[in-house]
Amino acid sequence: MPELPEVETIRSQLAPRLTGRTLVRVEILDPRLTRPIDLFEVAGELEGDSVASVERRGKYLVLRLESGLALLVHLRMTGSFGFEPTTHERAVLELDDGTRLAYRDVRRFGTWLVLENAELEPYLAAKNGPEPLGARFTGEWLAARLAVRRAPVKAVLLDQRVVAGLGNIYADEALWRARINPLRPAESLDRDEVCRLHRAIRVALRAGIERQGSTLTDYRTPEGTRGAMQEEFRVYGRDGLPCPRCGTTIAKTRVVGRGTWYCPRCQPLG
Repeated sequence: MPELPEVETIRSQLAPRLTGRTLVRVEILDPRLTRPIDLFEVAGELEGDSVASVERRGKYLVLRLESGLALLVHLRMTGSFGFEPTTHERAVLELDDGTRLAYRDVRRFGTWLVLENAELEPYLAAKNGPEPLGARFTGEWLAARLAVRRAPVKAVLLDQRVVAGLGNIYADEALWRARINPLRPAESLDRDEVCRLHRAIRVALRAGIERQGSTLTDYRTPEGTRGAMQEEFRVYGRDGLPCPRCGTTIAKTRVVGRGTWYCPRCQPLG
């Protein structure tokens, strides 16, 4: 699933191409993309409108329109945008400068939702905590959320109401950087550990953005390039390989059904 670095990369490449452009034609090819709203109704709301800005909130991509509407896109597992024709196209946007932008989604889990601007912020606030790279995501915020949860710390980090945009990959990477075992009860972390984790989350996400995200299967940026973060992973997907910090063999477990990688020596459970 695209996480914050991947979605931010998509946003940064779409913004200069879409901002100020008019959607002269909108074709939605898959009714699952907009259900329960009819696909023709959604296409009709978008067609003829102009893009005021392209933003991101957590894992959501937000196209704010001049009319006061906003298109909220969640990529889920395999959603992506591209300027070249491709397979598994679920929607196509044609712009007034002749640009053709296709939305591709192999597994068809992605969603498009049109909201009034007044509805947008309450909708996003109910699903997301503060942006982890923003000023509101403080060590105190994180400590307060962890202190009341008995679940494994990784499970709590995957809660979008705690850390918006953080997913399986960057949670593992952050926990490794902070030297915290992913199975530790969240409430058991002391002040110093929370401070390390807060900083590690930011470092891991910034590293992902700098490398345009990670390409593990078929993820491509809108410009057709591959992300490079997978070349910098410290633990994610590296079971059986040596820890780059201490040389201990990386282990794999599961947390809330998700594959989870960690170093038994750097991240002891005890």
